[in-house]
Amino acid sequence: MIEGVVNDAYEAVVALSLQGATGQVQDIEAIIDAGYSGFLTLPATLVMELELPNPYEMVLQAAGGESVEIPWDFARHYCDPSYRPTVEATAALGSRTVGERVRRFRESAGLTQEELARAAHIGRVTLVRLENGEQSPRFRTLKAVAEALGMDTADLLVEPEFLAR
Repeated sequence: MIEGVVNDAYEAVVALSLQGATGQVQDIEAIIDAGYSGFLTLPATLVMELELPNPYEMVLQAAGGESVEIPWDFARHYCDPSYRPTVEATAALGSRTVGERVRRFRESAGLTQEELARAAHIGRVTLVRLENGEQSPRFRTLKAVAEALGMDTADLLVEPEFLAR
């Protein structure tokens, strides 16, 4: 359990010891943003002084002394109740967007779902699920659909104006 105090400015303050990548230790008093986001924010200068090696992973020291690397999004998935729904919503939007592009290109080519599925050597139900954003396709499926449409796989993933050619 972490214990702290409330200072004269009515801020929740906890004492922390932070260890940087090269082993330097910095003792700080951190203000917890309990009123808005609930996250701890460190000053940018302190973050730079700590010389953290990779902001996207955490290295934990286990009781036996061994180090364990944990990706930040894996930890956040379990620690932040709002993170998982956000990630799932983003993934669903991505699936719908890819599906909409597939449908648009299929219709522009004048193909039915059955014709495109046959040309791509996939099931029609798979194509329906892909177009409806109900399924996140494997790369090989996207590649097969792109080839059947006579285009690059990247065209199904990214709008043309964002592709650097």
